[in-house]
Amino acid sequence: LDDDDSSMFDSVTGYHRALEDRQVRAAELLLEGRRHRLMTQGNTDHGRVLPEPKLADGKEAPRTIYSSKKFDTDPDNTQISSSSDVHMVKKHDGWIDTNTATEAESSQCADEGGSCSRGRPDKAAGDADADDDEDDEEEEEHLPAGQHLLIDIKNVDASFLNSESRLARAMVDVVAESELTLLSYHCHTLHPLGVSCVGVLLESHVSFHTWPTEGVITLDLFTCGPKPLLPSIPDIEEQFGIPRCGPSSAAGTACANPKTDEVKALWAHELRGFRHPTKRKNNYLDDTSDLAFWVTSGMDLEIKEQIVATESPFQRIDIWDVLDVDDTPSHADGMRHNLTVDDPRWMTSEVASPERLLFLDGTLQSMSESEHEYHEALVHPAMFAHPSPRRVAIVGGGEGATLREVLKHDTVQDAVMIELDAMMVDIAREHLPFMSDCSDIESSAPSCFDDKRATVLFEDGRKYFFDRFGKDVAATKVKDDDKFDVIILDALDPEDDTDIADMLYTDDAFLTALYRSMTDDGVLIIQIGTAPSIHDPRPDLGVYARRELMFRLLESHADTSHMFVYEEAHCGFLEPHSFLVVCKSDSCRRRWYAEADEVDYAIYERIRTTVSGESALVHFDGSTLKSYQVPPKAWETVYCRRDPEPFECAYRGLDLTKEIHDLAWEEEEEDDSSFEVRTVKNKETGEDETRVYATDDIKAGDYVMASDLASSFAVSDDSLANLQKNTEIVGTGRVTVIEDFLDFVDYHGHPSKAPGSATNYVEVGGTFMMRRTSDEGKANVGKWMPEHPSGKIPVFSPVYERRMKSFDLFLVATRDIKAGEEVLKHDKIWQ
Repeated sequence: LDDDDSSMFDSVTGYHRALEDRQVRAAELLLEGRRHRLMTQGNTDHGRVLPEPKLADGKEAPRTIYSSKKFDTDPDNTQISSSSDVHMVKKHDGWIDTNTATEAESSQCADEGGSCSRGRPDKAAGDADADDDEDDEEEEEHLPAGQHLLIDIKNVDASFLNSESRLARAMVDVVAESELTLLSYHCHTLHPLGVSCVGVLLESHVSFHTWPTEGVITLDLFTCGPKPLLPSIPDIEEQFGIPRCGPSSAAGTACANPKTDEVKALWAHELRGFRHPTKRKNNYLDDTSDLAFWVTSGMDLEIKEQIVATESPFQRIDIWDVLDVDDTPSHADGMRHNLTVDDPRWMTSEVASPERLLFLDGTLQSMSESEHEYHEALVHPAMFAHPSPRRVAIVGGGEGATLREVLKHDTVQDAVMIELDAMMVDIAREHLPFMSDCSDIESSAPSCFDDKRATVLFEDGRKYFFDRFGKDVAATKVKDDDKFDVIILDALDPEDDTDIADMLYTDDAFLTALYRSMTDDGVLIIQIGTAPSIHDPRPDLGVYARRELMFRLLESHADTSHMFVYEEAHCGFLEPHSFLVVCKSDSCRRRWYAEADEVDYAIYERIRTTVSGESALVHFDGSTLKSYQVPPKAWETVYCRRDPEPFECAYRGLDLTKEIHDLAWEEEEEDDSSFEVRTVKNKETGEDETRVYATDDIKAGDYVMASDLASSFAVSDDSLANLQKNTEIVGTGRVTVIEDFLDFVDYHGHPSKAPGSATNYVEVGGTFMMRRTSDEGKANVGKWMPEHPSGKIPVFSPVYERRMKSFDLFLVATRDIKAGEEVLKHDKIWQ
């Protein structure tokens, strides 16, 4: 072949189809000679020495067809300085071979249900059974799917970025270190500066382009098959990130600003192509995983440093340090670097600390900057819902942070942590020590895992409770001293589609074992994943169906007294995280709805002091608990999408088709009043009485004196008990004011319908002047909220929790009331 003749390259496939076997072999020999001359000449042009591709040890030479076509787009050499092609030379039994499979053979391959091999030797018919147990990864290599790695590197040495041979050497070495197969590569040196190269891999391709003046190179690596590309990133950064200044640079010149002039790389990794849904779900780098979303997929992280990437016997564990390009210093960063008010670094990421993220099986578990908010929200609401938690069990919590928060309570004598994965705890000790740091807690150990009150068991949490408290364990064998006051489930989210989540959250036998393990005042706390949205479907449909099943099991359990849901928006996740408190006793409700000052006082009494003198709690306090007490609207909305719709959902807010009839107290407002108060002499007793009469027609269902009822005041059982004790103090005489007040509360007040709330509402408006009747048939005013058909308030109902005060107070006309008719209420209206 003439060196200038490229027809053989253009039509080699056609030759294969037309020539006889002998002619094909002759063409191959000619082609091999042509390639060898091109490689030899191209590698020495202009003083360049371009490296040959390498075949990794243990790899078989694939069968490939090499084709190439060049376009003379720059005849005057004004844009392209030089071009080079380099490929493997055929040796012995051959690297560059000709795949002579006919169209019929190719069709047969596809018809047999597989995909034709990509560079894989055909198997003989007799070898079919030998590979029946072939690893899934080997099979995945030939599926229409792959991995895509994009890397941008800046502050790179200009001479390196303009050297075709040095860049080619870096590419060849990276491919070899990544255990990939480089079939050939093609480079162009551009005018005045810059190099573009593309390498054809057996697995797909690698390419890059450089901007020497700007010190920038962008790379693109795509491969088929299951072999991870992430381990190649450090080698790519080392091979292509040649510094342009500093002691390790070629010139050895000092950097003007070592922080901003150092070599920096931005990269992103994506899974590409089409995978079976099961393979996607099981791949921790799939774009549906948290690890992909938070770390690997984006190009906007200035720091992406892999700290841990390992597989334990039970799960994959990944820890990363990340820093967004737009992150700014925290308060701690500012203090650490002595930033002044006008320091420009407040607005950049220059001194901002990276955040450490923990992922299990690709799901985000904890973030260093917000883990205190998460773990305090998980632990303390349940702990303070118990009067004095002594024994606490933690299921999961391998990072140690849940244990840390439990050990802050001085009442705790035993904290039993049941964690399946011992490797997770070892990794947490080494790489997440701040999460199990108890060094600042008075009378504790430096590591919470080593605290004398802590017992860390490496076993299956379900088995632990089944063996000791399961339904098959005789009640006589369950000792009171072994029971727990608080149990914390700090495991997977219920929406995680795993067998473990099924066993933890939808197994009635396991929930029964948990209940049997709890004391009479026992409290169970469960982190239940992402908070719902008002746009979510019926709760038993979609991704939260498992959570709904768990709720139904808990609601129907005989030992459940109350269930409270709450959210915390500061856990660091993209959406608020939700939690569930489950109580065995009615008294739990009273503590759950404690006032902020009560909780703050309990914190003062119970939480251990610190060595530093700082508060042991950085997020939780009485006001935080107060914010948890009313379930967000979305919980109510989704709850009311249950089928059938719960009874109370018909009472979410006042009926806008009904009128509100109020009593006007001022003379100038009398025209707007629907009632008047009269003094009438009682015919039987001869005494004057105050009575209320309608001045307008009032329809059945209309609201009666809603404004006055909304002004009722609340008083707790504890407050009334204290007042009663004051009247019994010897030597003080009769305390008339207190006694009269207690009598007024006793007659005009009524307890909340919420069991265990220990709250009383006292009417102080016009309704307390309404006359009462023992004849229910004569009464024309009744409660707005009827009794629940079951005869009791459901143990879980966001509707009742959000609207209990309205249900406890508002009255409606039970029938039409004519103008001039007296308004009467039944004397047992609130009973």
